[in-house]
Amino acid sequence: MNELLAPLQSLKQSNWFKLICGASFQHLPSVRSLTLAYTLAGADCIDVAADPAVIDVVKQAFSVAKTLVKETQAKGFNWQGNLPLLMVSLNDGEDPHFRKAKFNPTDCPDNCSKPCEKICPAQAIVFNSQINNQKDSSSGIIAEKCYGCGRCVPICPYGIIDTVSHLSPLGAILPLIMSTGIDAIEIHTKVGRLPEFEDLWSKIAPWANKLKLLAISCNDGEGLIDYLKSVYNLIVPLPQVLIWQTDGRSMSGDIGDGTTITAIKLGQKVLAANLPGHVQLAGGTNNYTVPKLKTLGMLGGGKLENSPGQLAGVAYGSYARVLLSPVIDQLESWEVNTKKSQRLEDQPELLWQAVKLANSLVSQIKSQSDL
Repeated sequence: MNELLAPLQSLKQSNWFKLICGASFQHLPSVRSLTLAYTLAGADCIDVAADPAVIDVVKQAFSVAKTLVKETQAKGFNWQGNLPLLMVSLNDGEDPHFRKAKFNPTDCPDNCSKPCEKICPAQAIVFNSQINNQKDSSSGIIAEKCYGCGRCVPICPYGIIDTVSHLSPLGAILPLIMSTGIDAIEIHTKVGRLPEFEDLWSKIAPWANKLKLLAISCNDGEGLIDYLKSVYNLIVPLPQVLIWQTDGRSMSGDIGDGTTITAIKLGQKVLAANLPGHVQLAGGTNNYTVPKLKTLGMLGGGKLENSPGQLAGVAYGSYARVLLSPVIDQLESWEVNTKKSQRLEDQPELLWQAVKLANSLVSQIKSQSDL
């Protein structure tokens, strides 16, 4: 099967797996490691920030993966060498996926228990030791690691943490992004932002014929289905495959199993609308999602009575990244100790540990023959 056709076939087979690295997550070593592990585990799509440096490390990971096909199979993973689609995320307005936390660590009282540091799933908040009562200038937010979940904001006892949002600078960056050979674009939008969406689409449309897939990501809201129908009318005729990504509860899958219920309810709502294109779950997805979907007859080819239909697949963000954090943390620790860059493929024990962890999630939606 053609490499690019293989992931698209997964959409038709209702076993599409997408890794969301994060629209604001720009920690290059982590993106590279996540991409490599989930590629070898059989992911169909890697969704990353619209940043040429991030795109470059994803492509590096793809190149490494291609050299490991036989070794991956020898380790008991049935990946056939089909690379995932490379997707970048863009936004048409304010969106939690496109923001970063911000605060001045010198404003933090010395006796603060620093709950923000403990709650951050990306380990993007650090407080280094004080020397001669002078706070270390490296304390605070590690910007490239922060992906905008916002959990640190309400938990700060002194209310000094804020967030800074950004819009995709399409005028300058879109031609550069397209020249890197990406396969897909995802547009994050919100009910009521049709003029903003139309403006963004007008910039993307001239490049659309270069894409294999377009995804529209939207969370719930009053008038959601009518809004999605209006969006569809703007983008047709569309030569690419279309995905409606239902963003149930953004960036929350690692919090607990209950978050996936919100994601499933939104997926049911959009499926019932019978919009043209595929429907794919996101936002709150985790280890509980696929088993629950299968019991509801929404995944796996066996539609149950009263089920709204079959989802095309599931995307995982914070849960998928946190799942691999033990490996990535160890890799970073070695870098600090050796003062040398440590690539995942250069540490075979860690590499196959990471692939095993990734496969534990990917294999829920895929049988061995699917990879």
